[in-house]
Amino acid sequence: MESWLFLAAILIVALLGKNQSLIIASAVVLALKLLPFSNKLFPIIQAKGINWGVTVISVAILIPIATGQIGFKDLLNAFKTPAGFIAVGCGVLVAVLSAKGVGLLAASPEMTVALVFGTIMGVVFLKGIAAGPVIAAGLTYTILTVFNLIPFH
Repeated sequence: MESWLFLAAILIVALLGKNQSLIIASAVVLALKLLPFSNKLFPIIQAKGINWGVTVISVAILIPIATGQIGFKDLLNAFKTPAGFIAVGCGVLVAVLSAKGVGLLAASPEMTVALVFGTIMGVVFLKGIAAGPVIAAGLTYTILTVFNLIPFH
């Protein structure tokens, strides 16, 4: 019963914050929860969902290349500016942090609750995007590493 109430609360917060992505996500999870085989479906989605999401995002990012809006010339031009170098560096940093974050989530599942709550707050109240849990996990991993507070070894 608690999970239903928690998901309903998230849906209400999403509705109040007018965040379409979170409204759809919480409604879909609530609907899936009604299915008799959801106990078999949820672990699959939980295990593969981030990869599916990253794949969809990657497809969206590659579309301008496929349509010819972005080509090799644009890539070379990116390296002619400080902003281009910073963008490449940030891309590398986020990829590495995300990998560390996924490891943290696997090793410390209790972190998921805090990260999800923080992500919901950022999405609803600060108009963020719910790509945050993996990145947040990576940042958490980094901060914990700096302060030598890693919950696993």
